[in-house]
Amino acid sequence: MTAEKNSGSPKGESIYLAIGFLRRPHGVQGEVIMDLHTDFPDRIKSGRQVYIGEKHEAFTIDSARAHANGLLVRIRGFATPEASGRFRNQWVYVKSSEVPALPEGQHYKHELIGLTVMTDDDGKLGILNEVLETGANDVYVVQKDDGKEVLLPAIPDVVLEINMDDRVMKVHLIDGLLDDIKS
Repeated sequence: MTAEKNSGSPKGESIYLAIGFLRRPHGVQGEVIMDLHTDFPDRIKSGRQVYIGEKHEAFTIDSARAHANGLLVRIRGFATPEASGRFRNQWVYVKSSEVPALPEGQHYKHELIGLTVMTDDDGKLGILNEVLETGANDVYVVQKDDGKEVLLPAIPDVVLEINMDDRVMKVHLIDGLLDDIKS
């Protein structure tokens, strides 16, 4: 089963992953302030193809450099603040098919969507349909068959195993979670 079938995207349509948010032009060289939404900011560099906005228009990064907690990026062909102003308040994406593989046992968050979540006593909990990013750890939103949602912290005590071949995540429900699920 491919990631596209489990992502909610129509078959054959690319899956786009947000890597940043363009805020406003900065300076006179056409650079734009970009908030980072990726664990791999070093991959945002000159020559990298990105897709900007809801229509995922393809552009090439001309330059990127560190600025405060983000980057200053210049899009090829947009060398003035007036020209680069068209990118204000838009998301920057890459195609999921263009990201490098992670080491064994690690997964991109979008790959987890659609996994069947089973408890350690082989009971079906539901389907993982969202990953929430919080300060301490991610939280997995699992939709049960009855439509109710269960929130699971993405910590080793709870997430025991992820089998991408079978598309199954095995979890251990700790005491507080058991009370929430029963109610």
